[in-house]
This record gives sequence, structure tokens and C-alpha cells, in this order.
Amino acid sequence: MPRQNVNDLLAFLAVARERSFTKAAAKLGVSQSALSHTVRGLEARLGLRLLTRTTRSVSPTEAGERLLQTVGYRFEEIEAELESLSELRRSRPAPSAFRPESMRSMRSSRRP
Repeated sequence: MPRQNVNDLLAFLAVARERSFTKAAAKLGVSQSALSHTVRGLEARLGLRLLTRTTRSVSPTEAGERLLQTVGYRFEEIEAELESLSELRRSRPAPSAFRPESMRSMRSSRRP
């Protein structure tokens, strides 16, 4: 999947969860207009309306709710695993720039 599609999904998920372009844009650090264009582009590529927009609210359509429920938790799992790896990194010493002894011996044993 191209990176743009992943970013577009993340944008949609933020809006769907926040139920607001303004709040989602603030969380993502982008303008409300840019976020709106991103979501509209995703909707155009899918050929489906994902969000119902009114002057006072934003809510997922049936398709949007389905996407939110099926894809949203997977991104949450990825984020949780990345955080877990970060915690693992913090609890271990930094990897050495040198190869382990076993790798050196393998390399030298291949030379004629």
C-alpha cells in the first residue's frame, strides 16, 4: 500500500475518532483545510462517502464506521507495539557498532 494511502487512512481515523476536523487537525499538526482535502481525496479514491459533515458535526457514514472498526484497531495495535519496542530499547544498552564474535569467525572462515 502506498504511503499516501496510509497517511490518508490515519487522517480519516483521526477525524472519525474526534468527530471534528478542527480537533483532529490540531492533534495531527496540520491545517483543517489540508485535513479536509486529504479525507475528500480518500473518499474519491474509494468512491464512497466516509464522513457526514454538517456545520456543527462530523460523523462516520456506514462505510466510515465499518472502516473505523476494521482498520482503526489495527493502527492502535501497531502504535502499541512500536511503543513497546521503544520501552525495550530504553531498558537495554545501546547495540555495539562491532559485529559479535560469532559473525567475525564466520566471515574469516569463508576466506581461502
